[in-house]
Amino acid sequence: MEPEHDVGSGATQAGYVIARRRCLIVSESNSARSTTALPSEEGAPYAVETGPPVPPWDLEQVRRDFPALSQRMHGKPLVYLDNAATSQKPRQVIAAVTRYYEESNANVHRAIYELGERATNAYESARRKVAEFINAEDWRSIIFTRGTTEAINLVAYAWGRHNLGPGDEILITKMEHHSNIIPWQLLARDTGAALRYLPLTDDYTLDLKDMSKYITGSTRIVALVHQSNVFGTVNPVRDIVQQARAVGALILVDGAQSVPHFPVDVMQLGCDFLAFSGHKMLGPTGVGVLYARTDLLESMEPFHGGGEMISTVDLQRATWNQIPWKFEAGTPNIAQAVGLGAAIDYLNQLGMDRIADYSKQLTQYSREVLSQIPHITIYGHAPTSSSSLPFNVEGIHPHDMAQLLDQEGIAVRAGHHCAQPLMRCLGVAATTRASFYFYNTSEEIDRLAEGINQAVAFMGG
Repeated sequence: MEPEHDVGSGATQAGYVIARRRCLIVSESNSARSTTALPSEEGAPYAVETGPPVPPWDLEQVRRDFPALSQRMHGKPLVYLDNAATSQKPRQVIAAVTRYYEESNANVHRAIYELGERATNAYESARRKVAEFINAEDWRSIIFTRGTTEAINLVAYAWGRHNLGPGDEILITKMEHHSNIIPWQLLARDTGAALRYLPLTDDYTLDLKDMSKYITGSTRIVALVHQSNVFGTVNPVRDIVQQARAVGALILVDGAQSVPHFPVDVMQLGCDFLAFSGHKMLGPTGVGVLYARTDLLESMEPFHGGGEMISTVDLQRATWNQIPWKFEAGTPNIAQAVGLGAAIDYLNQLGMDRIADYSKQLTQYSREVLSQIPHITIYGHAPTSSSSLPFNVEGIHPHDMAQLLDQEGIAVRAGHHCAQPLMRCLGVAATTRASFYFYNTSEEIDRLAEGINQAVAFMGG
């Protein structure tokens, strides 16, 4: 996805006072609780004990794999809590990219010399790793893109412009990142299709009580986020897939936040398209993935025209290459794809189930610790939320908070998080967001709470 910019319109005045509304999720009670049930998307409860979480791996050893985490900022050890925007990269990924450039640097496909074959094997091996990682039936269903944003645009352009028209409907939600809003706005504008939004409840989860009102015989595609980049809420995708299937609609899932944090199985989800980014899951920037059913890819027109995506070219017409290469025009992001393959190896070694469990524990611990801070508002409390914690402190603008925390070496994100419609639902222009990954520690969360308290004191709270 595109970078989550720091500011949004209406959020530029320092000292912004947080508007209070009845429907805001106020900070948790100070009363102690022994356990909290966090049901997964499948509904199975997950008990999180209060107190500092214990990682299921040698955390010190894991952190040594990430060079960036050993830095100091403003003389303080770096606490990196902006993982929803991008994750840090382990030495193994950095080494894989370097090794490609040092030992296998050549253009892929059609090369009949050994170096080119080596590059092609490394690139195509990464594709197969991706397919296995999300349990795709066919490796040909994996298209390498520049990221989630390009993957969604590919579907909107290559499928949408040839299949939608007046009378058709596109359904998305008010929880979406701009990358899953703008392509559909453009598609609706240019095809005459109607763009509709699934609403939110008062606790900012998807309102599914009357799905037949929104998923109708006119619905052609439903595009929704799997895990919110703001709240960390995991949406019940499979339930929505069943509703969409009943009316013959396709389903696109934005997996930019979910694929890095817990096991995602496209066969179980039943989705037609899944988009995600490499840089949020330890991989390099500039590489992402579109998974799509092979029959859909076969029927779709190309997204980009150029080399590699063709079979034959005459002066007035051309025919297309086989999938997946039909959608990978020009020299692809070879080194980045190789790095993504190394990132998947690293995640598989840790275990996605264990990463998901630890992320839930970190999120619950952070919620309990931060809720003790006076005048704090923590947004979103869905039982499936994990990995992100957006908040505001009364009387302190989110940008001021982020800057004060930065002076303590703590990196968080402040702004609208590329989700302006959702910010309007919250009644605020921006929030501060701390987001976690498996290399974060409970001590770092304690430092975050201490930094917020120092910011309150500095601002005269």
